Amino acid sequence: MSAAPRGSSGRGGVVDRRGLGVLTASHVVDDLYQGAVPALLPFLVLERGYSYAAATGITLAATVLSSVVQPAFGVLVDRRPLPWLTPVGLLVAGVGIGLAGIGEAYWWTWAAVALSGLGVAAYHPAAARAARAAAGASAQGMSWFAVGGNAGLALGPVVVTPVLLAYGVAGTPLLALPALLTAVILLALGRRARARARPVRAAAGAAPRADDWRSFGWLTGLVVIRSVLYFGISSLVALYVIDRFGVSAAAGSAALTTFLAVGAAGTLAGGWLADRWGRLPAIRLGYAVAVPGVALLVAAPSWPVAVAAAVLLGVGLYLPFSVQTTLGQELLPNRVGTASGVTIGLAVSAGGAATPLFGLLADAHGLQWALAALLPLPLLALLLSLRLPERTASPRAGEQPTAPSGAAAPQR
Repeated sequence: MSAAPRGSSGRGGVVDRRGLGVLTASHVVDDLYQGAVPALLPFLVLERGYSYAAATGITLAATVLSSVVQPAFGVLVDRRPLPWLTPVGLLVAGVGIGLAGIGEAYWWTWAAVALSGLGVAAYHPAAARAARAAAGASAQGMSWFAVGGNAGLALGPVVVTPVLLAYGVAGTPLLALPALLTAVILLALGRRARARARPVRAAAGAAPRADDWRSFGWLTGLVVIRSVLYFGISSLVALYVIDRFGVSAAAGSAALTTFLAVGAAGTLAGGWLADRWGRLPAIRLGYAVAVPGVALLVAAPSWPVAVAAAVLLGVGLYLPFSVQTTLGQELLPNRVGTASGVTIGLAVSAGGAATPLFGLLADAHGLQWALAALLPLPLLALLLSLRLPERTASPRAGEQPTAPSGAAAPQR
């Protein structure tokens, strides 16, 4: 399956294939710096003697702080045009990681990683708003943008590890180069698009829809539940398979890789289904598949069955992933940046905050019990989704495909 061609009609509007492609590529680079942090930690522990608690503090700086401020950037994007925020946020994300290794003091590394997290937080609301306009409000188009982020997270260790093996922690400045190059491209394309942009009149008789904060609250609950499920599974599945079935570390990693790889396909499938069946059917199908997925993983009698459960969970947890973001944008049509900041920010922070609790449960009662604690969550998400109204995907009056930096999209 592929994104709609430039100028073709997606559900709710015209799809700007080039703009969406550039934004998706920039999302790969931006989220690469999120994926870089876990890959950086072993080198900090080995070279600088960080304790596990200190290493965990670095992770906290990268994720929780970023997720907390991300909704604030969403509010800013809704209040005034900030076409520069996408490239500048991306650049700051890269510079923060680049600075992380050049100072010996712990506080320096912590602050540099926190700076990177702030850049990631600044990037997402503006980029997601621009991607929505470029996708013509198509859920499938937004799913490509979301897959870009998934790819970036996966590429983080692939990019970071060879550099640090060759140069040590002091080599982190080299990691800022992809961000610098991509930010320059975004700024150049955005400036060119602004020069070509023409005012677009609102469609005659088109009345702006009211923001549905009540339904958005229910959706936020869904985002939190999915985040906890995702982080619980991704953190424990490899350890669980190794511990329960006595398989090698490679076999444990294979279960995790299966979950993530199937998830990338599930994200695209979710967007495709949402454009054809509607957003809520796609979301509900995902959580319906996740219910037996968690149960099968907990009760798996063998490694192959556990891998089959990982397949179900990859489908079930990723079908709703990008669809929940586009639904949030539809529920808050006048606060698209805010909706993006909340849905994307909580997708990281909620699960990241809950993960230590599952670790404590695993230490006390075993990994199987820790995973069993996840059993009610997909069913709860499925029931919660019944409270949500379906919304027709259509851009606001006057909204048009946007420049890669978000410059051409009207913003409030």
